[in-house]
Amino acid sequence: MRTALTLILTAFAVLTAPASSQALRTGSFVFDAWQGPPLRVYFVEPADGPMDGAPVVIVLHGVDRNADVYARNWQELAAVYGLRVYAPEFTNDAFPGAAMYNLGGWGTDGPFAFAAFEPLFDVIAARGGDAAGYHLFGHSAGAQVAHRAVLLEPLPRLITAYAANAGWYALPHEGVAWPYGLSGAGIEEAAVRAWLEAPLMILLGDQDTDPRHRHLRRTPDAAAQGPHRYARGAFFASVGRAQAEALGADFNWRVGSVPGVAHDNAGMAQAAAALIAQYPDGFTAPAD
Repeated sequence: MRTALTLILTAFAVLTAPASSQALRTGSFVFDAWQGPPLRVYFVEPADGPMDGAPVVIVLHGVDRNADVYARNWQELAAVYGLRVYAPEFTNDAFPGAAMYNLGGWGTDGPFAFAAFEPLFDVIAARGGDAAGYHLFGHSAGAQVAHRAVLLEPLPRLITAYAANAGWYALPHEGVAWPYGLSGAGIEEAAVRAWLEAPLMILLGDQDTDPRHRHLRRTPDAAAQGPHRYARGAFFASVGRAQAEALGADFNWRVGSVPGVAHDNAGMAQAAAALIAQYPDGFTAPAD
């Protein structure tokens, strides 16, 4: 965990350092160039000059399906760090409940939320700039989408996935039934190995420790992962490391504890934005 913690402390040092902000343009567009229903996408982009070199961040909202609020949480961060931010809205009407959003529609007839990211990046790239890939950030329910998408969907242009304050996880072994583990999901060992070797950053607010939070799932299988989100994230990472060792896979997940932040997208976005700005091409050193 030492490397991950160092990254977070560095992120906050960068965040509080003086920085010049750039002018922005904000708004939304309808994304329909994929196999699922049209999605409203809220964006934050540089207002003047070329967008070359600006890291692309696809931001995934939580259970309230409030992509507009999430985009606003990133607006100042985009100005300070020179980011391009796109927050698609997966409505309850089109993607009802956790089965269709948190789990991406896996095991159903669709639509499959995970399948939106690569076609969305095509549309983003066509808006200008020279980005070769994108970062994926999800908070709470969005973090559940992010960590499962890395397992279940080919994402060839993903640079790093940031899963912040998820309430529960798909553990990377078959000792627990899907969706809390992989038993019954029909996922091959090669896919699990690739997942463990993927660039996944698990961000945990060190104050996200309320065992009675209104959106915290408390089923027996969820509770077995820990009493609150902070504990569950640490447990998920430890199981991942153990499974990587069992499979002989490189373990490339990282875990970061974000000081002073509870279940708050805006606070977690600050840490993620600073890390994206510092590591726009992803983490190159081996995970600790």
